Amino acid sequence: MLESLLALGGLVLLRDSVEWEGRSLLKALVKKSALWGEQVHVLGCEVSEEEFREGFDSSINSRLVYHDLFRDPLSWSKPGKALPGGPLEALRALDKRTGSGPATIALDSLSWLLHHLPCPTLCQTLHALSRQDSCPGDTPPGEQVRVLGLLHEELHGPGPLGALSSLAQTEVTLSGTMGQASAHILYRRPRQRPTHQVDPTTHLTFNLHLSKKEREAKDSLTLPFQFSSEKQQALLRPGLGQATSHIFYEPDAYDDLDQEDPDDDLDV
Repeated sequence: MLESLLALGGLVLLRDSVEWEGRSLLKALVKKSALWGEQVHVLGCEVSEEEFREGFDSSINSRLVYHDLFRDPLSWSKPGKALPGGPLEALRALDKRTGSGPATIALDSLSWLLHHLPCPTLCQTLHALSRQDSCPGDTPPGEQVRVLGLLHEELHGPGPLGALSSLAQTEVTLSGTMGQASAHILYRRPRQRPTHQVDPTTHLTFNLHLSKKEREAKDSLTLPFQFSSEKQQALLRPGLGQATSHIFYEPDAYDDLDQEDPDDDLDV
């Protein structure tokens, strides 16, 4: 199961609860990534570094790069030292430290980060961190970045849960019955970017373009609201004794003029 969870890049969301904890699964995935020879960065927020490293042998621990937010999350004790700028800058710095080659970033936990950062800011940073702006074909398999995020779903409402769920390429929900743990795994297909532009006018049943003859006919057309030369001369150069006001009426081609007297049947 571990190999299938690590097969894809992007965000792997591990959703646990009070009854079914997910840190053990997170550590198992971290161990597997280290055994594959990948760069492994751990952002520790909820437990100490000693507690997180417990259970790993020296060969695994030597491959982990641990970024400690547990002891001094806001750099109050030693300003400007370990992780200046707080949780947000620590997250952004991880993207620069992964460098080239495949890398795994473990966030322990996303719940802690959600309580210290606005949800939109965290989602935007995770989106950039997991390099989801690029298509699967744009990023070589040897340079994919995988983000493992532990989320305590009972601590959050539907809004943050839905936002993080929409970012995840793989989602694991831990549950169980009768003391037997189980994991529900949801895989999402990577979003594909179109490789070529499609002309929306290709299959239309009518023509959007004018021929040369049609364009000439359009340019020579006199619109109903345009003044004729006679009307312009009369308005610009009124003759002597001509009334200052005059009504000009030019029948339209579609006017229905009845030459007969409409009241000829009336005895008036």
